[in-house]
Amino acid sequence: MIALQKSVVATFLVSAALLSSPGAKAIELAGAWATSADQCNKVFTRKGNAKQIAFTNFSGVYGGGFIAEADRLRGKHEICKIRSKKESDKTINLVAACASSIMLSHVQFILNVIDENTLSREFPGMVDMKVEYHRCQI
Repeated sequence: MIALQKSVVATFLVSAALLSSPGAKAIELAGAWATSADQCNKVFTRKGNAKQIAFTNFSGVYGGGFIAEADRLRGKHEICKIRSKKESDKTINLVAACASSIMLSHVQFILNVIDENTLSREFPGMVDMKVEYHRCQI
């Protein structure tokens, strides 16, 4: 009986080690993302004592973007709370509850990872509609 318990514990520990192996690296989404890498300083700025990333007054003129945080996405006029997140090899699928000054909605974000600093967003139900985003070093 003790041998069986040790075997179960050993199997559990090996499984946990394999599941947390470095090969299953999560995609780092946090940060500021703009539609044009050349326009990052015109889309984002740092404000306040904490120097938090914020949108400039005319960020939309330069293509706009979004700010990704641990559990939310922020646009110039909306905040989205991430409700579920599923990552596969090069895709991040998010479902978020979004609020703007005029409405609440649930939005699906399908993000394809091109490289660590470039994402492409697909729009469900809109064939060939994609927007590319570039990580900004603000």
